[in-house]
Amino acid sequence: MSVPDAARAADFLSGRLRGLGPRVAVVLGSGLGGLADRVEDAVRVPYAEIPGWPASAVEGHAGEIVAGRLGGVPVLGLAGRAHLYEGHAPDVVVLPVRVAARLGARTLLVSNAAGAVNPLFEPGDLMLISDHVNLMGRSPLAGPPRDGEARWADMAGAYDPELRGAVREAAAAEGIGLREGVYAGMLGPSYETPAEIAMIRRLGADAVGMSTVPEVVAARALGVRCVGVSCLTNYAAGASPEPLRHEEVLETTRRVGETFERLVLRSLPALASAGGPTGGPAASAADGPASNEAGPSSGRTSVEPSEEA
Repeated sequence: MSVPDAARAADFLSGRLRGLGPRVAVVLGSGLGGLADRVEDAVRVPYAEIPGWPASAVEGHAGEIVAGRLGGVPVLGLAGRAHLYEGHAPDVVVLPVRVAARLGARTLLVSNAAGAVNPLFEPGDLMLISDHVNLMGRSPLAGPPRDGEARWADMAGAYDPELRGAVREAAAAEGIGLREGVYAGMLGPSYETPAEIAMIRRLGADAVGMSTVPEVVAARALGVRCVGVSCLTNYAAGASPEPLRHEEVLETTRRVGETFERLVLRSLPALASAGGPTGGPAASAADGPASNEAGPSSGRTSVEPSEEA
């Protein structure tokens, strides 16, 4: 997919959204599917109806746009995502992010299911993403430069410090335990070997999954601010004698889903009211790149989980 495809999809959706200008785009990954039912004045558009839009064949992903108001905030809900491991090109995987930016979203909230790499983390924990390690071997920015996107996207502070602070405050207000750490993105679809997990741990990652990284890279090239939360659904390979199963991922996301949804609902007003875009062509000179001010994140901050998490 290319920029003209994003323009065509955005034009199609703008005609269906009845004038809604989304402030925040929310990737409703594993664990957040129930939020789609809480969207007020919802406009639902199946992915299959949107020109050029990638389908998702992963169990637990609904495969539709759900636009409306969530917690009073105009949102563009992406109920399901495409993955590189399904055979999609990176441009296809990030088309929804490029379309969301064209529709006016200046903040992207990404969610995912991930395996716990940090031995202090457990299935059922929620982890605020402080940074990522791209081990997918792919980038949505590879190839010819695209109009409206930074060619050399600055990824320092990719997970916006101000937005992460808003999510921390929301978790404290709701009494929700929140871990914080680095997410490693792998191509998949096979789960990692114990040796690969040992490598990932040495690289400084706390969780591992098969999504999110391409979306955040594309968003930052567009100047869209990003924040992400992982639902840790299982121990990574080698940490448990039990074999890894996708059913375990679904079981854990169902168990933690209500808590995850409360965290997002409490966070959304602050995410929507945060400053404007940073770091890409859409950023104003007054805003400047957030990453230049924030400095490196620790990636190991942890708030002990409450009984609810």
